[in-house]
Amino acid sequence: MKLAPFLMALSAAMTFGFFIGLTFPVAITPKLQCGTLPWRSSGAANSRFGETRRLGRLWAPFRNSTASNATSGVARNPQGAERLPPGIVVSESDLHLRRLWGSPTEDTATHKYLLALAVGYTERVNVDATIHKFSNNFDVVLFHYDGRTTEWDEFNWSEQAIHISARKQTKWWFAKRFLHPSIVAPYDYVFLWDEDLGVENFTAEAYINIVKKHGLGISQPGLDVTKGKKLYHVTVKRDASEMHKTDTGENCSNVHRRPCSGFVEVMAPVFSRDAWKCMWHMIQNDLVHGWGLDFNFWRCVDDPEEQIGIVDAQFVVHHGVPTLRRQGKEKQGSNAKVSMRQYKEMQDFYSRISNADKELANSTTTSSSPTLS
Repeated sequence: MKLAPFLMALSAAMTFGFFIGLTFPVAITPKLQCGTLPWRSSGAANSRFGETRRLGRLWAPFRNSTASNATSGVARNPQGAERLPPGIVVSESDLHLRRLWGSPTEDTATHKYLLALAVGYTERVNVDATIHKFSNNFDVVLFHYDGRTTEWDEFNWSEQAIHISARKQTKWWFAKRFLHPSIVAPYDYVFLWDEDLGVENFTAEAYINIVKKHGLGISQPGLDVTKGKKLYHVTVKRDASEMHKTDTGENCSNVHRRPCSGFVEVMAPVFSRDAWKCMWHMIQNDLVHGWGLDFNFWRCVDDPEEQIGIVDAQFVVHHGVPTLRRQGKEKQGSNAKVSMRQYKEMQDFYSRISNADKELANSTTTSSSPTLS
């Protein structure tokens, strides 16, 4: 009978110890990281592998809970970097060249803006003139669709530019693969331009000043139609105007519909950092020509009729040189076949985004519907 009090005391002590272990697992948690225990002999490691794995899973909730409590208020590592200490994680980069020598702290700083051009060597004179309109505040990346890169060394600025080459690829193909928001994060504005723009009446810094003044998230220079081409009347530059956002003329019966407002073309768009973060995700990986994107730029700003505009005071000429269509072989990629793909891609894009809108609307309606008990 005297044994009963002893057993009760022993049971109470074991119960107390068990709850102490659950309440304060921190002291032993480090020994169980990654599901391993401290014994290392070969026989023990092999014979107890299953046991070790089960113990690791048992402790996982407590280890994760402890880690989340310890780091509350601290930004989480991006996906894929969970194993790293936060202080070493660098989740953003840039397209700024750096030296192979000297101290990294003495390298020139990343520039404020980015100019990205899809180019072929036959248009080098026009490209050279364009780049001279952009100041030293710009980093420059050239997307070479003809495979010719070293020839550009005839221009002094070429050594400071990034050259990326992939034959017979479009501006939007390059942008999807090389202008991820984490790569262009340092740049306030991204100019994603074609190569066939006349820039005699354009200066990049003055353009940006106007964009900032009017709070434009997406913009383009006005088009001088006395010397070049146009597709939409809203993009034509207006005399004695600094910028405009709408077309109220006879071409637009409803000013609130694209392309009468909230619209710029795919030929020479300029995106703010925030707008590009959205825009990059809308570019379809397999639809390389980008047709139809311009009618959906409005999705990437909060107020399209106020934050999308045409800058008149800094205007360009669109020469409309069909350089990419010349890249195909006559039998496999003739002008006609390239044009057919462009229209087919536009139809596919409209279909995809329409379906996405419907899916979103249906999911919103479903989630907001009251549940009948």
